[in-house]
Amino acid sequence: MRALKRYDRRGFTLVELMIVVAIIGVLAALAIFGVRRYLASAKSSEAKNTVGAISRGAVAAFERETSNSEILPAGGSSAAATHSLCASAEAVPTTVPSGGKYQPRSGPDEDFEHGTETEGWPCLRFAMTQPIYFQYHYYSGARVPEQTDPPAISATNYFEAGAVGNLDADTPPVYSVFTRLGAVDDATGQLTVATQVHIEREYE
Repeated sequence: MRALKRYDRRGFTLVELMIVVAIIGVLAALAIFGVRRYLASAKSSEAKNTVGAISRGAVAAFERETSNSEILPAGGSSAAATHSLCASAEAVPTTVPSGGKYQPRSGPDEDFEHGTETEGWPCLRFAMTQPIYFQYHYYSGARVPEQTDPPAISATNYFEAGAVGNLDADTPPVYSVFTRLGAVDDATGQLTVATQVHIEREYE
């Protein structure tokens, strides 16, 4: 009985305590890494979803038939309806947010309200009112300049929707870039959009 009692009162050795502390440290490091990656993924999801929405707006705008207003003589015929891409939009905001969010302005001719029925964001019928982590672009016949390895394109009539961010606010900035291309086939006149968003440095 005395031997059993002495054994019951024995404490942890230093080695056992060090092993427990090491295990807790490893688990804490993994948890911190997982949380950071989760937060970064949530931010990059904003860019992916928004670039997709801008692309859908470009497709819808192209599919709308455009006809000139004409006064026809008796027996005359109007010109055929045409399809065309929206002209480029100004980037919103004008500079890439650095680790924070930008609140879009919603006044007349500001941010996503800037443009016309054939140009910019109103042509795309696209707008955002909630704070955003990224600078958003829509270029017709041009590319997002922050890309280092852009996908190739041979078409002359195309658009590129894009998002550029600096989520970790590093200096000098290393940008994360999300883009999606759409091109009009010269032979058929059909608009085709890339199968997925092209991503460079997703968590920067």
